[in-house]
Amino acid sequence: MTTDKQHIKIAAGEWVPYSKMESGPGGSVTIFGPMMEVLDIFSALLNFDYELVPAPGNLWGGPLPNATWTGMLGMLHRQEAELAIAPFFVTPQRESVCDFTVPVFSDYQAILMQRPRLQSDVAGFVKPFTPKVWLLILASFVAISIMVGFVAGQEARLFHALLIRPWTKATLMAAQTLSQESSEWLPRHDAGRVLAVVWLLASLVFMSSYSGILTAMLTVPRVTIPIDSLIDLVSQDDLPWRLEAGSMMYSFFEESDDPVGRRVFTEKAGTFQDCWAARQDVADGAFAAICDRTTMMKAMSWDFSTTGKCHLYMSQQKVYTSGILSIAFQTKSKYLPAANKILLVLKEVGLLDKWLGEQITNTSQCLRPPSADSGRGVKPLSIEALSGPLAALLLGESVAKETQATLRDSSVL
Repeated sequence: MTTDKQHIKIAAGEWVPYSKMESGPGGSVTIFGPMMEVLDIFSALLNFDYELVPAPGNLWGGPLPNATWTGMLGMLHRQEAELAIAPFFVTPQRESVCDFTVPVFSDYQAILMQRPRLQSDVAGFVKPFTPKVWLLILASFVAISIMVGFVAGQEARLFHALLIRPWTKATLMAAQTLSQESSEWLPRHDAGRVLAVVWLLASLVFMSSYSGILTAMLTVPRVTIPIDSLIDLVSQDDLPWRLEAGSMMYSFFEESDDPVGRRVFTEKAGTFQDCWAARQDVADGAFAAICDRTTMMKAMSWDFSTTGKCHLYMSQQKVYTSGILSIAFQTKSKYLPAANKILLVLKEVGLLDKWLGEQITNTSQCLRPPSADSGRGVKPLSIEALSGPLAALLLGESVAKETQATLRDSSVL
């Protein structure tokens, strides 16, 4: 003996790759993806017909100041729908307005942004040393020039020798030694020569280290990852960021007591509908987004499949770890116990993971580090990259010519 099927309303939202919605004639809605597979099994085994009702604004839902809720959670709270056929991140706040099934998936949140690229750097030739090391080298250069000039001048007076412009000669000698060039002038006496030898050895250490590090940097180009964590995100001003409207992460940062989390919320550049819909804007560098890993993988799959290249990057640091995803039912729904039994079977036989895995392909290429985008890791130097060293060379040549002209005008004994 069979019973008549009940007709229920089901809230639906689009979250690619879990569910993809399409509008039909007369305002009807159809979904595709793993959630459609689950819904068909629910309908058959729980003996109901259904009508899909799109969530207002495609929002999963969040609380309002007047104690009501938006999105699909609001529909469940107002008993306008029996269940919401979409995976929800389970939080204590959400559990106050609905009942959740057993976990169906697990996921985490990270930062999605435009993929960093290998870029030519005009100032790249100064990168082998930190600014502090360069300042110490400059201080050493100034100190040795002053000391050699002073000692050579005093020795010239002591031995009754004529030495014109000792400071100029000492500075030129120090510069030529540092740049690994031969010097036409050296102090004539012991004290000055000891100082010159010390500077010669120091210059050898400086320049050997510099040339070795620079060669390594040029041979294997590196890509700077400007944003790889929440601290990186709030510490920079070049790329704005947005949060997904009505999402768990929006509420998470809104209620965060952590200083970094508060800055993420208060300094955001606005919101976006969902991570899948915003994928092109993120790839174009319009803003960074905080998204779930599964959607980011799907966006990378779409990007590589349509363009043959990778334009998206997922941060290494997780923003929110080990989130549990479940399906939401109306509080005390009579369908929930049977639905849990069905979901446990689907998990045990691996169907849930199989359906989700079928939605995500071609991601391995885009999950590699950005430095791997240069092929074999060797990149020809561009004119822009060489413009910095060339400018330094021309400046040095100009200074050297002026100095040599000054020395030629002076007679040296």
